[in-house]
Amino acid sequence: MSMRTALCAANVIAISASIAAHADSHSQTITIATVNNGDMIRMQGYTDQFTEETGINVEWVTLEENVLRQRVTTDITTNGGQFDIMTIGMYETPIWGANGWLVPLDDLSDEYDADDILPAMANGLSHDGTLYAAPFYGESSMIMYRTDLMDAAGLEMPDSPTWEFIREAAAAMTDRDNEINGICLRGKAGWGEGGALITAISNSFGARWFDENWTPQFDSDAWANTVNFFKDLMDESGPPGYATNGFNENLSLFQQGKCGMWIDATVAASFVTNAEDSTVADSVGFALAPNTGLGKNANWLWAWALAIPAGTQQEDAAKEFIEWATSKDYIELVAENEGWANVPPGARTSLYENPDYLAVPFAQKTLDSILSADPNNPTVDPVPYVGVQFAAIPEFAGIASQVSQEFSAAYAGQQTVEEALEKAQAITAEEMEAAGY
Repeated sequence: MSMRTALCAANVIAISASIAAHADSHSQTITIATVNNGDMIRMQGYTDQFTEETGINVEWVTLEENVLRQRVTTDITTNGGQFDIMTIGMYETPIWGANGWLVPLDDLSDEYDADDILPAMANGLSHDGTLYAAPFYGESSMIMYRTDLMDAAGLEMPDSPTWEFIREAAAAMTDRDNEINGICLRGKAGWGEGGALITAISNSFGARWFDENWTPQFDSDAWANTVNFFKDLMDESGPPGYATNGFNENLSLFQQGKCGMWIDATVAASFVTNAEDSTVADSVGFALAPNTGLGKNANWLWAWALAIPAGTQQEDAAKEFIEWATSKDYIELVAENEGWANVPPGARTSLYENPDYLAVPFAQKTLDSILSADPNNPTVDPVPYVGVQFAAIPEFAGIASQVSQEFSAAYAGQQTVEEALEKAQAITAEEMEAAGY
């Protein structure tokens, strides 16, 4: 073979390799596990635009909240490698980041502007100052209520109501003949479902999971007052079967006009005020989550965020998707197509500096709720843990899942509140002792 022929052959091989590499880069597929919440489902509808821009295909695994948590936790702890991106929150992120299970997001582009992430969200999704998950949306919890039913009851919702007012208003708005429940709240088992709500409520009643020595506190009067109040309120004015209702079930009830009030994630506001989905869209008001006068409202702090498990073979593509999905440009994309009320809330400072967004009826109340939640001082009395509706320790998810099952059984009348609290105390004490606390 002549030198010239050899060079031509080498060039052909090099060009073929380059074409193959280029084709591979444009036929990548990343797999994302996410929750079946409305904002996440909306994002999936725009994924084709991401694929057109980048050539990266996206496969979605969309799961109910409790199932998602179980699947991603199993996958990350066993190094299963099923997912290139996981949708996780403020509980998992710092713990998994500390364990080296997540890829640090400390090299996002200047255009992405990570400094624009709301401090409350960035802090909750970081470990030792390093961001390990980017918030798709951030939330607290607040009251959403039917203004027409409140007016008909002759009542006026305060900006920051007490639980006693909520009980009075719920009773006044309940109309069993017309299937209108005065209040809809989560009773569903799961640490992030009914467990999150009852923990947030307990903070406002002066309860806490642990004292400063990590001793469980379910044998306290404050916890008895919390769970008894919740059960009495829901038995009087809640929907049938509330012990199995979570976020999505209550959202559906409220949209159908079957709830006078709903205390839940601030992110739900866009779904109850969207006339395409909600029969009561034109008569919804908002207020801060209730209190008992002890200085703490019953609101939580959370972000559904996108994180990359360490060991993925698609790290660069995963980061590219995270930058796209949690960017200012994505917010603008949704605003342009669906209006400012439907953009993912609570994640970026610039969103709350935008007059177009601040004109949305629930925008300021969402921000006020987020800012009023203090994960470093979540309870009336001091605690050794960080977290508002959870304690940021690895053991919490397992313990709280069991405890929430006992509470749900009490709501359903399968045992007394006293029995549920006794079991909660025993479960938590045993698990904490086994863990060495």
